[in-house]
Amino acid sequence: MAKKFPLHPPHPQRICWGCDKYCADTDLQCGNGSIRIQHPAEIDGAQWYLSGDWSNLLSPQQFADIAAERRALEQSQSSTKPHIVLRIKPVK
Repeated sequence: MAKKFPLHPPHPQRICWGCDKYCADTDLQCGNGSIRIQHPAEIDGAQWYLSGDWSNLLSPQQFADIAAERRALEQSQSSTKPHIVLRIKPVK
């Protein structure tokens, strides 16, 4: 089985994410090209895994964790009320 893909690596810019070797950016061993492949967090932001299909990259346990995080995020968004209430007077 492939290595567990990290959701939040501490320094993604120091590693090539093009294969399961995760080489340092100065020592590309896979021959996948001459440039470093960026981590999705570098391209799409810290919550990169909440949108899109990452089924070929993440483990089933990671998907379960992400689903729980999504549910918590949706509940927190639905329970918040707007801080400004505009009262509209009826036209007479």
